[in-house]
Amino acid sequence: MINRCGWSISDPLMIDYHDKEWGVPVHDDRKHFEFIVLDGAQAGLSWQTVLKKREAYREAFDNFDPKKVARYDERKIEELLNNPGIIRNRLKVSSAIKNANAFLEVRKKFGTFDKYIWQFVGGSPMRNTWKSLKELPAKTPESDAMSKDMKKRGFNFVGSTICYAYMQAAGMVNDHTVGCFRHKEIRRISRNK
Repeated sequence: MINRCGWSISDPLMIDYHDKEWGVPVHDDRKHFEFIVLDGAQAGLSWQTVLKKREAYREAFDNFDPKKVARYDERKIEELLNNPGIIRNRLKVSSAIKNANAFLEVRKKFGTFDKYIWQFVGGSPMRNTWKSLKELPAKTPESDAMSKDMKKRGFNFVGSTICYAYMQAAGMVNDHTVGCFRHKEIRRISRNK
């Protein structure tokens, strides 16, 4: 039997996400933007809910192309709010557009969003050694700093807890518990990045 982090074992979609994606260091700007949109959409909901809607999000948000999303107008917002495949919350939809514009500004200043975002962990993944899920923090000083700076740059739905979830998803931190088979794999992957 494969030992996994306890949060992932309730659903095949969650297992697949845990086994293939969660905690793998991301260095692709489009993937970064995808996590910004999805983690913002998650606020107040479960990650499982968001994962089930992920493919619909990819289609509805032009495969997370920040240049296209930044140009969305009121007509497009109404179209999105009528799309049953995504989370139809006006604040979250508007946030995706606002965040696309802030994302493009960051990219203009830093060259890539990747270069900007990885500075919050000193350029390489933080390696934790949690024995149980109860030990995992909801936020850290690094996610506090990331949240503060992102808000200053015009992002929203980027509180410290959302930023920490983003850091976990984007592999900026390895929060697989030590008993999970992915813990060592992610350590090995992140050493090679």
